[in-house]
Amino acid sequence: MEANGLAQSFPELKNDTFLRAAWGEETDYTPVWCMRQAGRYLPEFRETRASQDFFSTCRSPEACCELTLQPLRRFPLDAAIIFSDILVVPQALGMEVTMIPGKGPSFPEPLREERDLEHLRDPAAVASELGYVFQAITLTRQKLAGRVPLIGFAGAPWTLMTYMIEGGSSSTMAQAKRWLYQRPQASHKLLRILTDALVPYLVGQVAAGAQALQLFESHAGHLGSELFSKFALPYIRDVAKRVKAGLQEAGLAPVPMIIFAKDGHFALEELAQAGYEVVGIDWTVTPKKARERVGKMVTLQGNLDPCALYASEEEIGRLVQQMLDDFGPQRYIANLGHGLYPDMDPEHVGAFVDAVHKHSRLLRQN
Repeated sequence: MEANGLAQSFPELKNDTFLRAAWGEETDYTPVWCMRQAGRYLPEFRETRASQDFFSTCRSPEACCELTLQPLRRFPLDAAIIFSDILVVPQALGMEVTMIPGKGPSFPEPLREERDLEHLRDPAAVASELGYVFQAITLTRQKLAGRVPLIGFAGAPWTLMTYMIEGGSSSTMAQAKRWLYQRPQASHKLLRILTDALVPYLVGQVAAGAQALQLFESHAGHLGSELFSKFALPYIRDVAKRVKAGLQEAGLAPVPMIIFAKDGHFALEELAQAGYEVVGIDWTVTPKKARERVGKMVTLQGNLDPCALYASEEEIGRLVQQMLDDFGPQRYIANLGHGLYPDMDPEHVGAFVDAVHKHSRLLRQN
């Protein structure tokens, strides 16, 4: 699948540390990036975003490229992640989504009944609706000039389903979970639609230039073990399997895939066997226990509590040292256990990145 009609040729990659770690190869130091590294904690991000609303920004390849590159101008990060949003997929399926400042995403007409599924667009057409994401990836990959790899991403089916039914953020996911209990068949139908939309979208991101993919199951923790095994895990597995097959069919080289299921610690073993090279963990899981549970066949990513960045730079250094000691030097990518928050000090983000590089090099010398 050629994302925009042209076979891509890109500058040679100069720093492949992140990709090597993702594939389980040895690295000279621990690579690091941050979820939401392109975010409101950066003054230049707020300035760039000030002139247009959120989803207009998402639809501008030039704006997405600029926002993606901003953190790399400040910090020696080992990967870039394209600026976009998981909710562009429900939009491409025909649902209206707006971003309300200070409140978050809002769906004026969320899914209420099973018959509402009939109004969704054909999932096979979703990738063609999201050409602006592919253009942003291609432009950013060119502008990166091989400095670091570029990560593409999407929301996992269950997480997207929650937004489409709840109509926005929710502390309980009660409406979405009501569907699971009262309308299990309709729930599976919706999750299949989302999976069918995600597969060509993710393959298209790689065709456009993405060198790794992360699937965000941000609402895993609302399910518990049984519901997760029934309504989330099969689709997480299906996405990995079908994306890999899709890349092969399209003649594209394989890319490492990352699964991040927030608060999904109850399913760590299953996630490690779901077809992803990397399993992201949040700060509620201790690294040594995580490694015991997943074995040595996957790379782990995480997991500093984002709020640790409110600490002094000295304390951040100490916490990073402890984290790296616990994870060990190989098959590991350093990150936070969730995204950066808007009120964080960029200097402290820099201290986190520098501490990972410094201590991981020392760790390998001992």
